[in-house]
Amino acid sequence: MTNTTDSYELLDGEKVLLFDRKGRRYLQQLKSGAFFHTHLGKISHDDLIGKTEGSEILSDKGNQLLVFRPTLSDFTLDMPRIATVSYPKDMGSILLAADVFPGARIVEAGTGSGALTILLSRAVGEKGKVISYDIRQDMIDLAKKNLLEFCGDSANVEFHCADISDFSGLKTIDRIVLDLPEPWEVIDSISECLIPGGIFLAFLPTVLQVRDLCEGLSASKKFALIETFEIMMRTWHVSKRSVRPDHRMVAHTGFITTARRIPNE
Repeated sequence: MTNTTDSYELLDGEKVLLFDRKGRRYLQQLKSGAFFHTHLGKISHDDLIGKTEGSEILSDKGNQLLVFRPTLSDFTLDMPRIATVSYPKDMGSILLAADVFPGARIVEAGTGSGALTILLSRAVGEKGKVISYDIRQDMIDLAKKNLLEFCGDSANVEFHCADISDFSGLKTIDRIVLDLPEPWEVIDSISECLIPGGIFLAFLPTVLQVRDLCEGLSASKKFALIETFEIMMRTWHVSKRSVRPDHRMVAHTGFITTARRIPNE
């Protein structure tokens, strides 16, 4: 579980990331008496427990590593999963595009492994609410586990194993965030809960899905300012003798489509 105190010292039972000199990452859950074995050598967990975050640690072979608590971005890439999780580059853009704010009431559908649920929970804060739907109980169970692992108990998240098309009963929802294969099918059933000016956001992998969604949003006459974009991320290698883009990049992963709710005619 992510540290929630003001202590900078690493605690028994929490997860940490070790980084070697080549930037390779090794996720570990600290346990007194345990050891981490790698080609770089052996490291005792007892040597890590109580260390200040960011400290250097030496393996028994003399190799140097840095130890940090994982960020949410780190946890997202390494978390247990059943289906593909959202990439950090998309998650950050979703948070901004949906204009998620402290105290917001959000409906999420397509919980998956819970990566975006965790981000939304942290963004809305204690006064906000995330109501998350998925049709698979195994997804809900894993999302709950990952949420507990990273955040501890989160009273601002409510899980439902149900089809979002059956969604009813909630009002004054500020944002709707969907990760579904056919989000256009649920536009009418969920739009009535969204406040005027509220934001509808959907994440889709293919342009044909985007076309069908945008047509559905336009035809509903309940939304305006319909926009679609994608995010590509390219890191750079920077050294004294060479500054160049890395050979690999995180290119297309999906499209983000947003729309604003307008009053009923």
